[in-house]
Amino acid sequence: MPTDITLARAMHVLAVVHWIGGVSLVTLVLLPALRRQADAVMALAQFADLEAGFSRQAKLSVTVAGLTGFYLTHRLAAWERLLDISYWWMHAMAAIWLLFTLVLFVIEPLHQRRHRQALTAPQAGARLQLIQRLHGLLLTLSMVTVAAAVLGAHGYLNA
Repeated sequence: MPTDITLARAMHVLAVVHWIGGVSLVTLVLLPALRRQADAVMALAQFADLEAGFSRQAKLSVTVAGLTGFYLTHRLAAWERLLDISYWWMHAMAAIWLLFTLVLFVIEPLHQRRHRQALTAPQAGARLQLIQRLHGLLLTLSMVTVAAAVLGAHGYLNA
């Protein structure tokens, strides 16, 4: 029978897979498709609508990942690892979680009004390009962190 730690770890991994997988889909599929559209203003409006649907899901996944990460750190008595630089991958996980928490719960809601304001086509195209670059940066940092966390959790990165 699975223990609470096993169940928490499974929930943590599922939340991260959903969250980062969604970021990957938005970054590598949705944004490039929207940027190829002739009408940049319409493409930006479509992005805002589509992202709103995923944002609700991502907020849930990020919350579950945070809660289960906190629970696992507590149950495994791993707090001291946060004071040890050789567990830098745990710092990276916490930093990525914090970054996405800020983006989803603070920054994104503050900027939603900007997506709705009237823009010219060049402004909308530039905004889509900026959004794609920021998503690319977030995805890159996330994928490096996921790889480091898997390697670190299996003892390959610890001194």
